[in-house]
Amino acid sequence: MGVRAAQRNPAEAQKIEAAEKQKSFGSFLQKRTFFLPWFNAMTHYKTHLPGGKHWSFTMRSGSTLRLTDIEGNGNAGMLLYNPQNLLERYNAPDTLKCQHTFHLTKGHCLYSDMGRVLCAVIDDDLGWHDTVCGTTTRAMIDDKWGKLTYQQALNDFRQSGQEAFLVEALKYGLSRRDMAANVNWFSKVVADDSGNLTYVPNHSQPGNSLTLRFEMDTLVLLHTCPHPLNPSETYPSQPIEIEIAAAPPESADACKTSAPENGRGFANNAIYHQHTAHTC
Repeated sequence: MGVRAAQRNPAEAQKIEAAEKQKSFGSFLQKRTFFLPWFNAMTHYKTHLPGGKHWSFTMRSGSTLRLTDIEGNGNAGMLLYNPQNLLERYNAPDTLKCQHTFHLTKGHCLYSDMGRVLCAVIDDDLGWHDTVCGTTTRAMIDDKWGKLTYQQALNDFRQSGQEAFLVEALKYGLSRRDMAANVNWFSKVVADDSGNLTYVPNHSQPGNSLTLRFEMDTLVLLHTCPHPLNPSETYPSQPIEIEIAAAPPESADACKTSAPENGRGFANNAIYHQHTAHTC
């Protein structure tokens, strides 16, 4: 039906208007996931995320994200996605398996479920970060630290990691079904011979930090909600400092040589970047 016919048919006119709005919104979301062009000329950006809060940003390939535990005993939950194809996301089992490790630290790469390196840990003064225990749910928070509604707690609301991830995920069209196993930066969990997991208190000290170098454009969802195994008697609420910068020039790159599979991962990235350069 043409525009003139639609003008005579109010119902059809509403459909056309809705379609145009959807098209405009889709274009907005696509632009939102790209790293802002002016950042290329910006050398440094710093902010801090209070405890129990959430944040998201699309990191550009060749940029770094530095996280610092300001007060100690912090936890930074993280999920990663390819903004050009949100079905591609961080895969914790593959990340651990191909590098023969139970934890993350300097020299390790974080893999997507398509065998590509989303980012690499190029600096870390802590030595151990958990990626096997997942995140807290509403039921966990209420059971451990008591049930409080937002109306009761206001800005001191005890948010769960799952809720925090979902608030940010919904901004990009993601939902509960898109949640995956996450990283818990600054948290340490050890396993005994029977496979029982134990949280290590006081692992991260004030000022401990790590730096991620992004090997492809990556949507980052981040929260500062407590680790699910944290035994604290009160709701932990430690802030994390966030710093974004351009990646330094590569020299001897331990991330590419720390495991044989990493060489293949970076080769997959090279093929991906070559393909996307031709299709843009």
